[in-house]
Amino acid sequence: MTKSGITTSYLIELSPEEMVVKFSEAKWNNLELSSEHSETLLERGDPLVVGKEFNKFAEQYGVDFPQGHLWLSCDLAEGSKDEKIGILKRWLDLYMALEIKAAVLHPGGWKKMKSGEWNLEQSIMTNGQMLRILTEHIKGSDLYICLENIPPFVPEIEDVKAIIDEAGCNNIGICLDTGHLHLSSGDQIGFIRAAGKYLRALHIQDNLGKKRGEDDHIAPYGLGTIEWNNVIKGLKEINYEGLFALEISGERKCPMPVKISKLSYLKFMADYMVNQISKE
Repeated sequence: MTKSGITTSYLIELSPEEMVVKFSEAKWNNLELSSEHSETLLERGDPLVVGKEFNKFAEQYGVDFPQGHLWLSCDLAEGSKDEKIGILKRWLDLYMALEIKAAVLHPGGWKKMKSGEWNLEQSIMTNGQMLRILTEHIKGSDLYICLENIPPFVPEIEDVKAIIDEAGCNNIGICLDTGHLHLSSGDQIGFIRAAGKYLRALHIQDNLGKKRGEDDHIAPYGLGTIEWNNVIKGLKEINYEGLFALEISGERKCPMPVKISKLSYLKFMADYMVNQISKE
């Protein structure tokens, strides 16, 4: 059964421990550990040790991390392959220690594609090669690397699935970012149906679509133009059981007291949406 969640970058100004306390007080018990908070934890030393210690701390406050966002600025096709793999293995060790189930990763190669140095096929091949190495590192665990749809280079379900097919290995899933998809085809229900069992993570966010062309990261049922009934219907059809995670950095442009107050409404809204998915 899916649960409502929110990415911890909503409280990006706070330390990992302060963030846990504030979310716990606001009754947010299931979170996506953001890339920023993950980096802070990784700076403390051995990721396996740090992860277990932080997990124990979070448990005291009834907080769980079903989902995490891997290295946000990482491009798998840039720089030293060995160095990139070594860094990402530390991230994966941290997530395994935290008992995270879905590790969201942006496909690489977009810089080379933007410059015209690579075509889509070259990007797919490199992503597949890197994922084979990374999934071997987490083999035997229940952690999945979930590829996120990123416009304009890997915008649609066919593009994400092409990378998965190229990798040809287990422990790979998909993260649908609803806002990203709204900036391309906008076919939320089609994406969800085609993803099916591979859909293990969500970034729930809204924007004004292709006409404006900005990745606003605002909450549902506001100024954005996504048809949320289609998202809910699709998730219901495939019996989605991952985290229903709000990724709404556009909602944090306010003083901290206002931001904390908004958490109450956001929790009510997310729970309402999740209940629609779960209804018989």
